[in-house]
Amino acid sequence: MGMTANRIIPLTDRGVLAIHDPDTRSFLQGIITNDIAKVDRTRSIYAALLTPQGKFLFDFIIHDDGGDGVLLESQADRLGDLARRLTMYKLRSKAVIEDVSAIMAVTALIGDGAPAAAKLYPGAGNAWRNGDMVACIDPRLAALGVRILHPAATPLARDGFVPGTLADYQTHRLALAVPEGGSDVLVEKSFILESNFEELNAVDFSKGCYVGQELTARTKFRGTIRRRLFGVTADAALPPPGTPIMAGAAEIGEMRGGRGAHGIALIRTDRLEEAGDAPLSSNGMPITAFKPEWADF
Repeated sequence: MGMTANRIIPLTDRGVLAIHDPDTRSFLQGIITNDIAKVDRTRSIYAALLTPQGKFLFDFIIHDDGGDGVLLESQADRLGDLARRLTMYKLRSKAVIEDVSAIMAVTALIGDGAPAAAKLYPGAGNAWRNGDMVACIDPRLAALGVRILHPAATPLARDGFVPGTLADYQTHRLALAVPEGGSDVLVEKSFILESNFEELNAVDFSKGCYVGQELTARTKFRGTIRRRLFGVTADAALPPPGTPIMAGAAEIGEMRGGRGAHGIALIRTDRLEEAGDAPLSSNGMPITAFKPEWADF
């Protein structure tokens, strides 16, 4: 991917739920796609919450809170829905769910100097806690950079890092073809394995049951994943989500999220192979599709 400029970016589109009290981990373990036992002071994880039919609902990054609970970081505009869904599953478990977005901010460091600036060894999910701060290498993919949760009243600064915008972060993420829940992964429609969540470390196939586990496991072990999220690029701004992708005259997929010339598309892998060298286009615009270098399909 070449060098990425060192930038420090407030992720103002993210919110944080604090979940604590004794039953927090056992209640989450029964509903999320990853193993909550992996979360401690030195490790953060990526996970999802699915419908009973195995369709995507929410994705989030889970951090240790230094006590008996966790900090769960997700899309700010859907945080209320997520809290309501978790409350529904909590039943009689002793766990308190509170939105702490007003006091906890999320900041990203991107660029080749990010791990060293955060004093982290550069492996996905590596983390540390210090007082009321948590820092981790993005558990989805190390190349995404570092995420730091910190008190909102204290903006972060790092020597050698220039301020960046949310648009800079989205461009960085889309260039790596890493999908985000809500825009690239459709709520109550997408399946997580075709959305590359296994390659992004969101699924543990050896943990016990969770909501949507049966279909997810069956899909994995039958090898029936016909569609995948690919990265796409063009010479101009890509068309909006839902625009069909054509190989010659055949429709092979559809656009998902994009920013400028970088985007993500859901493509039928068999049709892409059948298309051979046929040029790809979307809304008449020539595009190039690529398998993310971190993906294994």
